[in-house]
Amino acid sequence: MIRVQTAARWLLAGTLVAAGLFNLPAGAQNPDKVKVGVFPISSALPYFVARDLGYFQELNIEPEATILMGGPPNVAALITNQIEVSIVLVTLEGLNANLKKPGVAMYVAMNGQNVTHRMEQFVVRSGLADKVTSLADFKGLKLMSAPGPANLNTAKGILAKVGLHDGDYTIDQLDMGQHINAMKAGTFDGGYTLEPNASVMNQLGFAKTVEAGVIAKYVLGDPEADPFAAGCAFSSDFISRRPDVARRFAQAWARAIALIKSDPQEARKHLLKNTMTPESVVDIVPMLGYVMVKDMSPKQIGDLQTFADFGHDIGVVPEKVDVRKYLQAF
Repeated sequence: MIRVQTAARWLLAGTLVAAGLFNLPAGAQNPDKVKVGVFPISSALPYFVARDLGYFQELNIEPEATILMGGPPNVAALITNQIEVSIVLVTLEGLNANLKKPGVAMYVAMNGQNVTHRMEQFVVRSGLADKVTSLADFKGLKLMSAPGPANLNTAKGILAKVGLHDGDYTIDQLDMGQHINAMKAGTFDGGYTLEPNASVMNQLGFAKTVEAGVIAKYVLGDPEADPFAAGCAFSSDFISRRPDVARRFAQAWARAIALIKSDPQEARKHLLKNTMTPESVVDIVPMLGYVMVKDMSPKQIGDLQTFADFGHDIGVVPEKVDVRKYLQAF
Protein backbone atom coordinates (compact mmCIF):
# COMPACT_ATOMS: atom_id res chain seq x y z
CA MET A 1 0.00 0.00 0.00
CA ILE A 2 2.80 2.39 0.89
CA ARG A 3 4.53 1.63 -2.38
CA VAL A 4 1.34 2.30 -4.32
CA GLN A 5 0.84 5.65 -2.58
CA THR A 6 4.48 6.61 -3.17
CA ALA A 7 4.21 5.72 -6.85
CA ALA A 8 1.01 7.73 -7.08
CA ARG A 9 2.71 10.74 -5.54
CA TRP A 10 5.59 10.50 -8.02
CA LEU A 11 3.13 10.19 -10.90
CA LEU A 12 1.22 13.26 -9.67
CA ALA A 13 4.45 15.24 -9.27
CA GLY A 14 5.57 14.30 -12.77
CA THR A 15 2.21 15.34 -14.18
CA LEU A 16 2.43 18.72 -12.45
CA VAL A 17 5.96 19.31 -13.74
CA ALA A 18 4.89 18.47 -17.29
CA ALA A 19 1.89 20.77 -16.99
CA GLY A 20 4.14 23.53 -15.70
CA LEU A 21 6.42 23.17 -18.69
CA PHE A 22 3.52 23.61 -21.07
CA ASN A 23 2.48 26.75 -19.22
CA LEU A 24 5.89 28.41 -19.24
CA PRO A 25 6.09 31.77 -21.02
CA ALA A 26 7.31 31.60 -24.63
CA GLY A 27 10.73 33.05 -23.80
CA ALA A 28 11.38 30.23 -21.31
CA GLN A 29 10.95 27.47 -23.89
CA ASN A 30 13.56 26.48 -26.41
CA PRO A 31 13.21 29.15 -29.14
CA ASP A 32 12.41 28.28 -32.73
CA LYS A 33 15.51 29.12 -34.75
CA VAL A 34 15.03 30.70 -38.15
CA LYS A 35 17.83 31.04 -40.70
CA VAL A 36 17.78 34.53 -42.22
CA GLY A 37 19.82 36.25 -44.91
CA VAL A 38 20.54 39.87 -44.01
CA PHE A 39 21.49 42.57 -46.52
CA PRO A 40 22.56 45.29 -44.02
CA ILE A 41 21.29 48.39 -45.77
CA SER A 42 18.77 50.88 -44.41
CA SER A 43 15.78 49.06 -45.93
CA ALA A 44 16.50 46.13 -43.57
CA LEU A 45 15.30 48.32 -40.68
CA PRO A 46 12.22 46.21 -39.71
CA TYR A 47 14.48 43.24 -38.99
CA PHE A 48 16.76 45.19 -36.69
CA VAL A 49 13.83 46.83 -34.90
CA ALA A 50 12.18 43.43 -34.31
CA ARG A 51 15.43 41.86 -33.14
CA ASP A 52 16.72 44.69 -30.96
CA LEU A 53 13.38 45.37 -29.25
CA GLY A 54 12.75 41.71 -28.52
CA TYR A 55 9.76 41.23 -30.82
CA PHE A 56 11.17 37.94 -32.09
CA GLN A 57 12.12 36.80 -28.61
CA GLU A 58 8.65 37.52 -27.24
CA LEU A 59 7.25 35.19 -29.89
CA ASN A 60 9.85 32.50 -29.09
CA ILE A 61 11.89 33.02 -32.27
CA GLU A 62 15.66 33.20 -32.51
CA PRO A 63 16.93 34.50 -35.88
CA GLU A 64 20.24 33.04 -37.04
CA ALA A 65 21.63 35.68 -39.37
CA THR A 66 23.97 35.33 -42.33
CA ILE A 67 25.19 38.52 -44.01
CA LEU A 68 24.43 38.30 -47.75
CA MET A 69 25.31 41.35 -49.82
CA GLY A 70 22.75 41.77 -52.59
CA GLY A 71 20.07 39.82 -54.40
CA PRO A 72 22.05 36.99 -56.06
CA PRO A 73 23.56 35.61 -52.81
CA ASN A 74 20.13 35.75 -51.14
CA VAL A 75 18.51 33.94 -54.07
CA ALA A 76 21.19 31.25 -54.07
CA ALA A 77 20.78 30.74 -50.33
CA LEU A 78 16.98 30.44 -50.63
CA ILE A 79 17.18 27.96 -53.52
CA THR A 80 19.64 25.74 -51.64
CA ASN A 81 17.71 26.02 -48.34
CA GLN A 82 20.62 27.68 -46.56
CA ILE A 83 18.23 30.38 -45.38
CA GLU A 84 14.49 30.40 -44.77
CA VAL A 85 13.95 34.17 -44.84
CA SER A 86 15.54 36.86 -46.98
CA ILE A 87 15.30 40.16 -45.11
CA VAL A 88 15.79 42.35 -48.19
CA LEU A 89 15.23 40.55 -51.48
CA VAL A 90 15.21 42.53 -54.72
CA THR A 91 11.81 41.89 -56.27
CA LEU A 92 12.91 41.23 -59.83
CA GLU A 93 15.53 38.75 -58.69
CA GLY A 94 13.02 37.06 -56.40
CA LEU A 95 10.54 36.69 -59.27
CA ASN A 96 13.30 35.32 -61.48
CA ALA A 97 14.14 32.78 -58.77
CA ASN A 98 10.49 31.71 -58.62
CA LEU A 99 10.64 30.82 -62.30
CA LYS A 100 13.59 28.54 -61.55
CA LYS A 101 12.09 27.02 -58.39
CA PRO A 102 8.41 27.92 -58.00
CA GLY A 103 7.58 29.37 -54.61
CA VAL A 104 11.18 29.72 -53.45
CA ALA A 105 10.60 33.40 -52.60
CA MET A 106 7.18 34.24 -51.20
CA TYR A 107 6.95 37.92 -50.28
CA VAL A 108 5.25 38.61 -46.94
CA ALA A 109 6.10 42.33 -46.75
CA MET A 110 7.19 44.94 -49.26
CA ASN A 111 9.39 48.03 -49.16
CA GLY A 112 7.72 51.03 -50.77
CA GLN A 113 10.15 53.43 -52.41
CA ASN A 114 9.45 56.54 -54.44
CA VAL A 115 10.24 60.26 -54.44
CA THR A 116 9.04 60.53 -50.82
CA HIS A 117 10.32 57.19 -49.50
CA ARG A 118 13.68 57.50 -51.17
CA MET A 119 15.91 54.47 -51.73
CA GLU A 120 17.39 54.19 -55.23
CA GLN A 121 18.85 57.31 -56.82
CA PHE A 122 21.32 58.57 -59.36
CA VAL A 123 24.22 60.61 -58.00
CA VAL A 124 27.07 62.55 -59.58
CA ARG A 125 30.44 63.33 -58.04
CA SER A 126 30.76 66.85 -56.72
CA GLY A 127 33.20 68.03 -59.40
CA LEU A 128 30.57 67.47 -62.10
CA ALA A 129 27.52 68.63 -60.15
CA ASP A 130 27.25 71.90 -62.08
CA LYS A 131 27.25 70.10 -65.43
CA VAL A 132 25.03 67.12 -64.58
CA THR A 133 21.61 68.35 -63.52
CA SER A 134 19.44 65.69 -65.18
CA LEU A 135 19.75 62.02 -66.07
CA ALA A 136 20.27 62.90 -69.73
CA ASP A 137 23.48 64.69 -68.71
CA PHE A 138 25.10 61.36 -67.86
CA LYS A 139 25.91 60.91 -71.53
CA GLY A 140 29.59 60.12 -72.02
CA LEU A 141 30.25 59.47 -68.31
CA LYS A 142 31.62 56.52 -66.38
CA LEU A 143 28.98 55.19 -63.99
CA MET A 144 28.71 52.63 -61.21
CA SER A 145 25.67 50.61 -60.20
CA ALA A 146 24.42 48.81 -57.12
CA PRO A 147 25.28 45.10 -57.58
CA GLY A 148 23.07 42.43 -59.09
CA PRO A 149 21.43 42.07 -62.50
CA ALA A 150 18.19 43.67 -61.29
CA ASN A 151 19.91 46.84 -60.09
CA LEU A 152 22.20 47.08 -63.10
CA ASN A 153 19.49 46.52 -65.70
CA THR A 154 17.02 48.75 -63.86
CA ALA A 155 19.59 51.57 -63.97
CA LYS A 156 20.15 50.99 -67.67
CA GLY A 157 16.42 50.75 -68.31
CA ILE A 158 15.78 54.07 -66.58
CA LEU A 159 18.56 55.77 -68.53
CA ALA A 160 16.97 54.41 -71.70
CA LYS A 161 13.77 56.23 -70.70
CA VAL A 162 15.65 59.53 -71.04
CA GLY A 163 17.28 58.55 -74.33
CA LEU A 164 20.61 57.08 -73.18
CA HIS A 165 21.53 53.62 -74.45
CA ASP A 166 24.53 51.28 -74.46
CA GLY A 167 27.52 53.18 -75.82
CA ASP A 168 26.26 56.54 -74.57
CA TYR A 169 27.91 55.81 -71.19
CA THR A 170 29.70 53.00 -69.34
CA ILE A 171 28.34 51.37 -66.20
CA ASP A 172 29.82 48.74 -63.90
CA GLN A 173 28.47 46.93 -60.85
CA LEU A 174 30.17 47.87 -57.60
CA ASP A 175 29.75 46.48 -54.11
CA MET A 176 27.62 48.82 -52.01
CA GLY A 177 30.36 49.18 -49.39
CA GLN A 178 32.63 50.77 -52.00
CA HIS A 179 30.26 53.39 -53.42
CA ILE A 180 31.18 56.22 -51.06
CA ASN A 181 34.93 55.78 -51.46
CA ALA A 182 34.54 55.49 -55.23
CA MET A 183 32.82 58.86 -55.32
CA LYS A 184 35.41 60.37 -52.99
CA ALA A 185 38.28 59.08 -55.13
CA GLY A 186 36.64 60.09 -58.41
CA THR A 187 36.84 56.52 -59.73
CA PHE A 188 33.41 57.00 -61.29
CA ASP A 189 31.65 60.11 -62.48
CA GLY A 190 28.38 59.08 -60.92
CA GLY A 191 25.99 56.19 -60.69
CA TYR A 192 22.96 54.37 -59.38
CA THR A 193 23.20 53.87 -55.63
CA LEU A 194 21.00 53.09 -52.62
CA GLU A 195 20.46 54.49 -49.16
CA PRO A 196 22.14 55.15 -46.82
CA ASN A 197 25.06 55.69 -49.22
CA ALA A 198 23.37 58.56 -51.03
CA SER A 199 22.69 60.48 -47.81
CA VAL A 200 26.29 59.99 -46.67
CA MET A 201 27.70 61.16 -50.01
CA ASN A 202 25.51 64.25 -50.02
CA GLN A 203 26.35 65.17 -46.44
CA LEU A 204 30.11 64.72 -46.89
CA GLY A 205 30.08 66.57 -50.20
CA PHE A 206 31.57 63.74 -52.28
CA ALA A 207 28.53 63.57 -54.54
CA LYS A 208 25.13 65.10 -55.14
CA THR A 209 21.82 63.41 -55.85
CA VAL A 210 20.62 64.18 -59.36
CA GLU A 211 17.28 62.41 -58.98
CA ALA A 212 15.69 60.01 -56.48
CA GLY A 213 12.62 57.81 -56.72
CA VAL A 214 13.48 57.11 -60.34
CA ILE A 215 11.71 53.73 -60.59
CA ALA A 216 8.36 55.24 -59.59
CA LYS A 217 8.78 58.20 -61.93
CA TYR A 218 10.24 56.58 -65.04
CA VAL A 219 8.82 53.05 -64.84
CA LEU A 220 5.41 53.66 -63.27
CA GLY A 221 4.95 57.19 -64.52
CA ASP A 222 4.08 58.54 -61.07
CA PRO A 223 6.72 59.81 -58.60
CA GLU A 224 4.49 58.77 -55.68
CA ALA A 225 3.68 55.25 -56.96
CA ASP A 226 4.98 52.12 -55.23
CA PRO A 227 7.20 49.93 -57.40
CA PHE A 228 8.18 47.79 -54.39
CA ALA A 229 11.64 47.00 -55.71
CA ALA A 230 12.43 44.84 -52.67
CA GLY A 231 10.79 43.15 -49.71
CA CYS A 232 10.96 40.43 -47.09
CA ALA A 233 10.54 36.92 -48.52
CA PHE A 234 10.02 33.49 -46.95
CA SER A 235 10.82 30.23 -48.71
CA SER A 236 7.76 28.09 -49.42
CA ASP A 237 9.54 25.21 -47.68
CA PHE A 238 9.68 27.30 -44.49
CA ILE A 239 6.00 28.21 -44.77
CA SER A 240 4.85 24.64 -45.40
CA ARG A 241 7.11 22.86 -42.90
CA ARG A 242 6.78 25.33 -40.02
CA PRO A 243 3.65 27.38 -40.65
CA ASP A 244 3.28 28.52 -37.04
CA VAL A 245 6.88 29.72 -36.87
CA ALA A 246 6.45 31.55 -40.18
CA ARG A 247 3.27 33.17 -38.86
CA ARG A 248 5.03 34.36 -35.69
CA PHE A 249 8.00 35.72 -37.66
CA ALA A 250 5.59 37.70 -39.84
CA GLN A 251 3.80 38.92 -36.72
CA ALA A 252 7.05 40.33 -35.33
CA TRP A 253 7.77 41.95 -38.70
CA ALA A 254 4.35 43.61 -38.74
CA ARG A 255 4.93 44.95 -35.23
CA ALA A 256 8.28 46.43 -36.33
CA ILE A 257 6.62 48.13 -39.30
CA ALA A 258 4.03 49.63 -36.97
CA LEU A 259 6.78 51.05 -34.75
CA ILE A 260 8.61 52.54 -37.75
CA LYS A 261 5.42 54.27 -38.90
CA SER A 262 4.39 55.54 -35.48
CA ASP A 263 7.82 56.63 -34.22
CA PRO A 264 10.34 56.90 -37.09
CA GLN A 265 12.86 58.83 -35.00
CA GLU A 266 12.98 56.03 -32.44
CA ALA A 267 13.21 53.44 -35.20
CA ARG A 268 16.14 55.24 -36.84
CA LYS A 269 18.34 54.43 -33.83
CA HIS A 270 18.41 50.82 -34.96
CA LEU A 271 20.22 51.75 -38.15
CA LEU A 272 23.34 52.50 -36.10
CA LYS A 273 25.77 49.58 -35.72
CA ASN A 274 23.41 47.37 -37.74
CA THR A 275 23.74 48.95 -41.18
CA MET A 276 26.19 51.08 -43.11
CA THR A 277 24.55 54.20 -41.66
CA PRO A 278 26.92 56.49 -39.70
CA GLU A 279 25.61 58.50 -36.78
CA SER A 280 26.03 61.75 -38.70
CA VAL A 281 23.21 60.89 -41.12
CA VAL A 282 20.98 58.61 -39.06
CA ASP A 283 18.44 61.43 -38.55
CA ILE A 284 18.13 62.22 -42.26
CA VAL A 285 18.16 58.82 -43.96
CA PRO A 286 14.75 58.42 -45.65
CA MET A 287 12.27 55.92 -44.23
CA LEU A 288 10.67 53.54 -46.70
CA GLY A 289 6.95 52.89 -47.06
CA TYR A 290 6.92 49.44 -45.49
CA VAL A 291 3.72 47.43 -45.85
CA MET A 292 2.66 43.88 -45.03
CA VAL A 293 1.34 41.99 -48.05
CA LYS A 294 -1.99 41.51 -46.29
CA ASP A 295 -2.39 45.30 -46.20
CA MET A 296 -1.49 46.04 -49.83
CA SER A 297 -4.16 47.85 -51.83
CA PRO A 298 -5.21 46.76 -55.33
CA LYS A 299 -3.36 49.79 -56.71
CA GLN A 300 -0.17 48.80 -54.90
CA ILE A 301 -0.39 45.27 -56.27
CA GLY A 302 -0.92 46.81 -59.70
CA ASP A 303 2.18 48.98 -59.28
CA LEU A 304 4.18 45.89 -58.37
CA GLN A 305 2.84 44.10 -61.45
CA THR A 306 3.89 47.01 -63.66
CA PHE A 307 7.39 46.88 -62.22
CA ALA A 308 7.52 43.11 -62.76
CA ASP A 309 6.50 43.62 -66.40
CA PHE A 310 9.31 46.17 -66.71
CA GLY A 311 11.66 43.51 -65.33
CA HIS A 312 10.62 41.25 -68.18
CA ASP A 313 11.11 44.04 -70.72
CA ILE A 314 14.70 44.67 -69.58
CA GLY A 315 15.55 40.95 -69.56
CA VAL A 316 15.87 40.33 -65.82
CA VAL A 317 12.70 38.23 -65.54
CA PRO A 318 12.65 35.82 -68.52
CA GLU A 319 8.87 35.33 -68.50
CA LYS A 320 5.94 37.53 -67.61
CA VAL A 321 4.64 36.54 -64.19
CA ASP A 322 1.53 37.19 -62.15
CA VAL A 323 2.98 38.74 -59.00
CA ARG A 324 -0.03 37.66 -56.94
CA LYS A 325 1.25 34.07 -57.11
CA TYR A 326 4.25 35.07 -54.99
CA LEU A 327 2.55 37.25 -52.37
CA GLN A 328 1.90 35.54 -49.05
CA ALA A 329 -0.46 37.23 -46.60
CA PHE A 330 -0.05 36.58 -42.86
